[in-house]
Order: sequence, then structure tokens, then C-alpha cells
Amino acid sequence: MPKTKDNSSKVKQKSNSKKSKPRSASKKEKNNFEDQFNELQDRHIRLKAEFDNFRRRKSEEISKLLQYDGENVIVGFLPIIDDLNRMIDSEDASHDSLLDGIDLVKNKIGKYFEKLNVEPFGEQGDKMDTDIHDAMLTQSDEKYDDDIILEVFEKGYTYRDKVIRHAKVIVNKK
Repeated sequence: MPKTKDNSSKVKQKSNSKKSKPRSASKKEKNNFEDQFNELQDRHIRLKAEFDNFRRRKSEEISKLLQYDGENVIVGFLPIIDDLNRMIDSEDASHDSLLDGIDLVKNKIGKYFEKLNVEPFGEQGDKMDTDIHDAMLTQSDEKYDDDIILEVFEKGYTYRDKVIRHAKVIVNKK
């Protein structure tokens, strides 16, 4: 029996010695994990700061863009205003030359609107569409079908795909 006691004590000593080795290895691993954790925490803080700076820069950029959004439209209208001023200031303008000048300005505005993707709509003879036309009056004309535009008070305009002003029209009702 004493042999088994010795054997069991040896086994305990062996298991104790094995436990002590992993403890020293676990301290190294623990230090390694702490280093990795600290490194990841530092990277996280830096990324968060970088993102906050990015968000702030974008916010400033967008507010500046919105602040001066209409600048291009104004710059485009300046030559048209200059033409109108030249027409008004001309002393020896005849009635016909003034009409020609007005027609020139109207064409310039039309070309500028095309450049901005502003399209007019609402012509006499078109079919009434309640989504884009406002019927101001109804009249009866036997030559035309129902819901045909007889006269246009004000043309409508679209900017890209959006209606920015409805056309004001007189519509045929039999």
C-alpha cells in the first residue's frame, strides 16, 4: 500500500507542476490580450475621431453648397438683364427694334431654361391633365372634344421631372 501513496503523491506533484506552467503561460497570454485590447481600443478611438471630423467637414461643405446654391442661376440671368437694360437705355429705339429686342430676350431665356432642364408645357389643343394643368374656366366649342385646352393663360413648367408651376388654362366642355 505504501507504493500507491507514493505514486499518488507523485501524480499530484506532476499535476501541480503542469498547473504552474500554464499559469505562467496564461500571464503571458493575458498580457498579450491586454496589449491587443489596448491597441484595438486606441484604433477605435482614432477611427471615431476621424469619422467625427469627416462628418463635420461634410456638414460644412453641404451648408456652403446650400448657401450659394442659386448662384449659378443668378449668373445665368445677368446677361439677360444686361440685354433688357440696353433696350431700355437706347434712346433712338423704334417700336420694331424694341419688339425685336424683346423677342431676342425671350429666346435667350428659353435657351437658358433648356440648359437648366426647365421645360414649358401647356399648349392650345393639348388634352387637359389635372396633374399638370389648372382649369381656370370652361367654355364650349363644338370643334374640339371634351377636356381639350382652348386657351393658355400661363404656361406650366417642369424642372427635370417635377412640376414647378401648373399651366393655367381654359378647357372645353360640351
